[in-house]
Amino acid sequence: MISITFPDGAVRNYEKGITPLAIAESLSRSLAEKVLAAEINGKVCDATQPIRSDASLRLLTWNDKEGQMTFWHSTAHLMAEAIEKKFPGAKFWVGPPIENPKGFYYDVDLGDRKISEEDLAELENIMKELSKQKNPYIRKEMSKKEAVAYYTEKGDEYKLDLLQHLNDGEITFYTQGNFTDLCRGPHIPHTGLIKAIKLTNIAGAYWKGDEKNKQLTRIYGVSFPSQKELDEHLQMLEEAKKRDHRKLGKELGIYTMDEDVGPGLIMWLPNGSVIIEELEKLAKETEQKAGYKRVVTPHLAKESMYLTSGHLPYYADSMFPPMEIDGEKYYLKAMNCPHHHKIFASSPRSYRDLPLRLAEYGTVYRYEQSGELFGLMRVRCMHMNDAHIYCTREQFNEEFRAVNEMYLKYFKIFGIEKYVMRLSLHAPEKLGIKYVNEPELWIETENMVRQVLKESGIPYVEVPDEAAFYGPKIDVQIFSVIGREFTLATNQVDFSQGRRFGLHYTTADNTTDTPIIIHRAPLGTHERFIGFLLEHYAGKFPLWLSPVQVKILPISDKFLPYAKEIHEKLLLVGIRSETDERNEKIGKKIRDAELAKVPYMIITGEKEISENKISVRKRGKGDLGSQSVEEFIKILLKEIEERTAD
Repeated sequence: MISITFPDGAVRNYEKGITPLAIAESLSRSLAEKVLAAEINGKVCDATQPIRSDASLRLLTWNDKEGQMTFWHSTAHLMAEAIEKKFPGAKFWVGPPIENPKGFYYDVDLGDRKISEEDLAELENIMKELSKQKNPYIRKEMSKKEAVAYYTEKGDEYKLDLLQHLNDGEITFYTQGNFTDLCRGPHIPHTGLIKAIKLTNIAGAYWKGDEKNKQLTRIYGVSFPSQKELDEHLQMLEEAKKRDHRKLGKELGIYTMDEDVGPGLIMWLPNGSVIIEELEKLAKETEQKAGYKRVVTPHLAKESMYLTSGHLPYYADSMFPPMEIDGEKYYLKAMNCPHHHKIFASSPRSYRDLPLRLAEYGTVYRYEQSGELFGLMRVRCMHMNDAHIYCTREQFNEEFRAVNEMYLKYFKIFGIEKYVMRLSLHAPEKLGIKYVNEPELWIETENMVRQVLKESGIPYVEVPDEAAFYGPKIDVQIFSVIGREFTLATNQVDFSQGRRFGLHYTTADNTTDTPIIIHRAPLGTHERFIGFLLEHYAGKFPLWLSPVQVKILPISDKFLPYAKEIHEKLLLVGIRSETDERNEKIGKKIRDAELAKVPYMIITGEKEISENKISVRKRGKGDLGSQSVEEFIKILLKEIEERTAD
């Protein structure tokens, strides 16, 4: 017998060689029908893989990310079987599952044949017929000699290239129906679990990503366990197109880019600058109440500082090349922390000075690869809501919890209802390579962060091998109202930098100690967060954040003086107002204001002048009737002060 430990700590005994799927069946038939894969001792495997010794087990379903990835990878193989049936002799490179966009793709060499959008529908139908056969995904281990012989006979140069980098014991084949592929897996139990399929796009892709190589055909698709889920996903994609921050950013005059300035370098237009100012105002108010002190640091620094911090050995690929001045190398600032550490070191510190919280909306520069640049989401110059907290070990728990609570406050303000914290841990085998070589401190600090998260009741998942090089971190994942996932920011623990910079403080017993450092950025960068907000609100910013809060629409030029009088009153109390002075019909002015997503419109005409009132329209609610300017101002100021979300 072997002992199987489940995620809740329960332990059950089973016969040696039992499969995760059989274990699921012993627990519940309905559970077994949902199992897609299994995590055995932390490794994702086939649900049909025998377990031959004591192990920890997590059964993976569609509700697990790993389950979805396995499902999509298996659908890629099903698509390959359909392609092979329609295009005999096709050769396949790789077919991975992908997170963004959700689904999978396969890179295929069709020879001289071309595939069209019309072919996708036919391939979908073939896939649906194949899925009904409920063919199992069968795993088979092969020696390198056998695998090379198999693909040599088929004349498949793509798989032979993959085999060059594999050794005996690393090579597995998977077969379902009439399709066999070199693959490390894992896969779902059988094709019948794939109920709904949509092939979405065709693109060209150079073999191995090298433009010197042959261009292959890349076919994208997505699949779900039910048609209902697929329909909801496709509806979400249509909504996402309308909310694309690049499209809205242009339409609403938020930002622009120019080739002469450079790729990934954002220029904020007046409307975008207003949003930036409001976000900074919120952050400064929040941080002032929380005891932060603001600092400003330069945009570049000498090489020696980044050697001290350790960023150059670990982070050099993400930094711009150095410039030489007076025989010294200078780098554009890729992170604010070393500058803040120097500020901490600029004066003697006592335990009475701690915690010291230094905040800055700092401009940093990251060298993102050209192919990775994407609107506001991946840029080369960004403005970060950064801060570093220097505290004692005894203060850490409270300080780290306070940072997390700040995140929760911001989520409420912006109407972010779904979120998850990703606790990113180190990989022990990469100490000294990717992570500082302090094994005991890694374990200690990871446990400290884990404890705070548990005590706070904040939802989180643990992710191995994604920590910062100097300590564990929390990646904050937020979801827009249509379910799209974004990485907002990080909350990091640093047990290394303090010692590297020789930071210390005098303790109560007159000795010295090194502070623990917390790196945090609750609002991330202007670039990424405004990109998220554009899609989250579909461009319909709440009143306090809207670049133009009120649009005044005179019915004709005759009523322009009264409109300007109202405009001046609004500006006097800080309400952002514009007057539409065009010689257009009032219907067009209203439609244009709605397209510009202005929260409030004021219409002025004969009736309004005679009654000394205004007619008010609210975005999404239409006509609110007439009221005095004073009443209107009072309502708006309250809404702005409370930062009410629509």
